[in-house]
Amino acid sequence: MSLDRARARTEPPAPETVAPRRGRGTELVLLIFAIGIATFAYVSVDLGALGRVPPNALAYLGGLSAATAVAHIVIRIRAPYADPVILPIVVTLCGLGLAMIHRLDIADGTTRASTQLTWMAVGVALFVCVLLFVRDHRVLSRLPYLAGLAGLLLLMLPLLPVIGHSIRGARIWINVGPMTFQPGEAAKIILIIAFAAYLVQTRDALALAGRRFLGVDLPRARDLGPILLVWLAALGILVVQNDLGPSVLLFGIFVLMIYVATERISWIILGLLLILAGGFAANAVVSHVAERIEFWRDPFIDPQGQVAQSLYGLAYGGLLGTGLGQGRPDLTPIAESDFIGSALGEELGLTGLIAIILLYALLASRGLRAGLLLRDPFGKLLAAGLAAGFFLQVFIVLGGVTRLIPLTGLTTPFLSLGGSSLVMNWVLVALLIRLSDAARRPAPPSSSSSLADTAVTQVVRIR
Repeated sequence: MSLDRARARTEPPAPETVAPRRGRGTELVLLIFAIGIATFAYVSVDLGALGRVPPNALAYLGGLSAATAVAHIVIRIRAPYADPVILPIVVTLCGLGLAMIHRLDIADGTTRASTQLTWMAVGVALFVCVLLFVRDHRVLSRLPYLAGLAGLLLLMLPLLPVIGHSIRGARIWINVGPMTFQPGEAAKIILIIAFAAYLVQTRDALALAGRRFLGVDLPRARDLGPILLVWLAALGILVVQNDLGPSVLLFGIFVLMIYVATERISWIILGLLLILAGGFAANAVVSHVAERIEFWRDPFIDPQGQVAQSLYGLAYGGLLGTGLGQGRPDLTPIAESDFIGSALGEELGLTGLIAIILLYALLASRGLRAGLLLRDPFGKLLAAGLAAGFFLQVFIVLGGVTRLIPLTGLTTPFLSLGGSSLVMNWVLVALLIRLSDAARRPAPPSSSSSLADTAVTQVVRIR
């Protein structure tokens, strides 16, 4: 009897397997639309404000297309199974941010948009480096405590007497030659990696329930150490750096990651209570925080009128906006960074602002989807931490400029002017690309088929 006939008698017919689609063609089409939207917004700014096409429109289109093409080609080579939606969303957000910064340049007589495009190129370069050198995300989990220490040291750098630098009362900057850099943006990514690696090791203990109160299983008292330690560290950052944003963001990310790791709502409740307690304590001790809360309660007592002007701009824009180049976003203080969401809401209206929020939500959902599909627990927690932290930052920023919560001073990812924020967010996107590639990549073939071939061969030999 031949080997083929023996195999046909001993094995059922194997189901047909369909290779998963890589999606690079879809990504390319979406990137063309993203570049078109960004260029249309850039040209519309000049048409609305000056009544002419900007003379550097082709140069802008070429620079944006070149940076996008490099990122797309590297994804095709190094992460062929990555989510095809992530990069087009990021390019669209960067393009809208560049258009609004250019709009403010026309009003202020500056050239900050070209600088922002340069920082975008630097961010794409780091994006490429991450995809080239981090081929397996699991290597990031090897040294969780060292990563946590490195993140804390980065947060402490602005406190050094020589390189530390304060801007608008917040000591979160360092001087690097003629430039300033915000190390907290890099610390955020490193600490998320450290949190994910640590929670993989301790999630079983943290998931154990203690006493039950009002239908909620509270964590055991012995397991409260990590969240209390991070809470105290967040309060320390708030006190020494005189800045509310990084402390709230890092603590919120840690609480969300504990919830993802343990699936217990009690950690969310405990985190919210600690945030309220920390807020009351900071309001009594830190004058900067007390001032922010007072301006939140009554924005018209602010001598700079930041939140009040933001609300006026949003009201002036209405539902559909004044149109790009036809509003007065320059009347809002710090419109190029902290209040760029208000500037976009004025000229694009509530409809345009909701569309931008939906882009952020879609980007976060793709990161969470990658976490659901990943097979290793570290990858799941890392994807959830990066995506949840990303959307939490957007909520904190836009909540501040719309007076939903007190103003924190964080920047809107990819939209706001700032090199450190833009560059580090491109690094964050590179990690999401690497995670989504691992999630969508087909599993290696199992050894069952080879064992079956060996068994059939043995049967033939016996006969």
